[in-house]
Amino acid sequence: MPKIETPRQLFLEELADILFAEQTLAEKVLPELREEVTDPEFRQGIEKHLEQTRQHAERVEEVFDLFGEKPETETCEGLMGLKKEHDGMVDDLDPELADVFDAGAAARTEHYEIAAYDGLINIARALGESEAVSLLEENLKEEKETLREIESISKRLSKEVAGRVSA
Repeated sequence: MPKIETPRQLFLEELADILFAEQTLAEKVLPELREEVTDPEFRQGIEKHLEQTRQHAERVEEVFDLFGEKPETETCEGLMGLKKEHDGMVDDLDPELADVFDAGAAARTEHYEIAAYDGLINIARALGESEAVSLLEENLKEEKETLREIESISKRLSKEVAGRVSA
């Protein structure tokens, strides 16, 4: 990777990172998770977020266009670490705990994406790129909504599992 010396270069590098994350989530992670979970509400939420994630990738590509750049990806080590952590543990779980674990993994991923979008928005705003800010804020808003939904599902699933185990 070439040395990053300007805010614009940093922005484009971070943009490539989140594009990789959104594409990987849409093409691989969320479809796998959708098949893995058993709770109908959770599965429906994943399906909804899968569609949003595809739109997130499209918006990120639009931001590249606004900067006069071809959309590029850079391996998102943060997302890949979260995926590796998930994959390393999911096979060892009692099936009754899998949905609770997956909800926690999904929440961690949303927190990661929210932090990435916050950083991108800050740089875009500092660069005076208001159109880019608007597109990225739309993604951020949806990521925060998804996190709230996941947290609600996670609380419900945790109570259900704890009730069965202690009964």
